[in-house]
Amino acid sequence: MTTLPELAARRCYSVVNPLHSAIYFSPDFGEELAELGLKDGAAAYFVGRAAPMGRVGAGTVTATFFNFSHDLVARHIPAAWDVVSPEVALEARLRAADSVLRRVLGEEVIASKELAEAAELALRATEACSRLARPLYAAHADLPVPDAPHLALWHAATLLREHRGDAHLMTLVGAGLDAVEALASHTATGQGMSTKWILRTRGYSAEEWEAGRRRLRDRGLLTADNELTEAGERLRRDLEAETDRLDAAPYEHLGAEGVARLTELATAFSTTARENGAFPADLRGKN
Repeated sequence: MTTLPELAARRCYSVVNPLHSAIYFSPDFGEELAELGLKDGAAAYFVGRAAPMGRVGAGTVTATFFNFSHDLVARHIPAAWDVVSPEVALEARLRAADSVLRRVLGEEVIASKELAEAAELALRATEACSRLARPLYAAHADLPVPDAPHLALWHAATLLREHRGDAHLMTLVGAGLDAVEALASHTATGQGMSTKWILRTRGYSAEEWEAGRRRLRDRGLLTADNELTEAGERLRRDLEAETDRLDAAPYEHLGAEGVARLTELATAFSTTARENGAFPADLRGKN
């Protein structure tokens, strides 16, 4: 039985996660890896996020990332590990997190007691995360917590992101959605990546994207103009509700007061980050 207000955990996650994901929309990490000889943006993302798992193959990355074309993954993994080892990638990733957060939050926020408080709260929430059936979370959970408060907050945000992400993949598979169908139905909500960004980053062709939409239409989940049907809206609601259930433990552990305070602090930080250009303006949308 939850002790939290309805949707409190999801709201908290939604403002903490940008503090992690900003690193992948900034040039810093790519520049770090380019200096080490890995110049492709997709390769940088795969290496950066998969590094905690070690020198894994393309199959593991495709399975755990879920929504990237395997052909795109295999184009870069495992060859990228011969250029940048997982250990070196993790060091570069932490340097990039430092530079990104300093730029999008500002030195005053970085040094503030509020940021240190947010890091403490977020780390406390991660104490209740579970490694079971959560490979990306489990790999990240084995990493040391950085000393600097802003990097400790970034680390905690990363753990919370991967914990929820692994849970969400369970729900997608249970609903019988493949990678393109999951992306297309999320885009149709208006909350997911825009079609332009998906085609630019996920490795699917326009034909594969349209075929995925057609499969959703055949299941009665999308209309002819690619809007969610009533059944499609219900499916997306159910997916998020089940993800909430599977991801409840960290927020229940933190408690209602802690969740409310972390949400308040992270809302201010993520708003500042967005205002300072942490994310592209056209990242989300139905088109």
